[in-house]
Amino acid sequence: RRLSVGVPLPLTGPKAGFGKMHHQSSLMALEEINKSGGIRRGKYARYQLEFLFDDTVGKAETARKVVERLISKNKVPVIMGGYSSPVAAAIVKVCEQNKIPFLSPSAAADKITQKRWKYTFRINPPASEYATGLQEFLLSAVRPRSMAILFEKTRFGMSTGEAMRRWCEENAIELVVFEPYEPWATDFKPLLTMVYAMNPDVIFTTARLADAILLVKQLAELNIRPRLLAGNAGTFAMPAFVQRVGMLSDNAVSAALWVPHVKYAGAKKFASKYKGKYGSEPDYHGAQAYAAAYVCRDILERT
Repeated sequence: RRLSVGVPLPLTGPKAGFGKMHHQSSLMALEEINKSGGIRRGKYARYQLEFLFDDTVGKAETARKVVERLISKNKVPVIMGGYSSPVAAAIVKVCEQNKIPFLSPSAAADKITQKRWKYTFRINPPASEYATGLQEFLLSAVRPRSMAILFEKTRFGMSTGEAMRRWCEENAIELVVFEPYEPWATDFKPLLTMVYAMNPDVIFTTARLADAILLVKQLAELNIRPRLLAGNAGTFAMPAFVQRVGMLSDNAVSAALWVPHVKYAGAKKFASKYKGKYGSEPDYHGAQAYAAAYVCRDILERT
């Protein structure tokens, strides 16, 4: 007997890289879970767990239709996944209407869990807390006097940008530039010219992979050299970012929600097994999806 859980993910489209890591990590956890007895106690004892993956293409409207289908046709008791904040926001509404629990591993916008929903849960911190470790590092090691904040005009970008702006105010760091930009930018030079004129100690930015690569390359082209380029998790924590920009990533730091050497039980084992199985390094998105699968089993054993 099998118990199915719906897992909507961006398996194609511009966010497919994140979806692929979620998908692979979930499958790896699923294999381990079922080899160790599946669901071991409670109403579903001795059931094997099954994940029904479906492609959201990274779009909110597609995600809504996917989740409606998983609930109405497949009768799943839990929805898990989604990845991005706009997609998660669409999933939340469907799950709340149908009274189906939604477990989000990665969607970061604060508002997702600030509306007193009854069926919405997540295992990652909200976006406003992503840079906590980075902020501690800035205060203790960098001690900047000024900062420029550049952030993508998305739920995630705005949450992180506002959180860093408040932190600068609380710590008497002069905010010389605070500018949103449209995702998938084709040219950062007008924005960077403004930054160059203000000469901040630190540039803090939230960006998706293509934007981060372009931003770093144009910083070099304009010879803008802050004491530190600080990325806020997401793209900047991906191995692919360093691979794509090479030495231009020197003097850049990033917040991250997980790295293989954190002192959590199983962290190194997960990273090693993932690399051996898939031939690439996992980042925190993979760890979140892997952990969420085990949380899902725990939910179903205790319901």
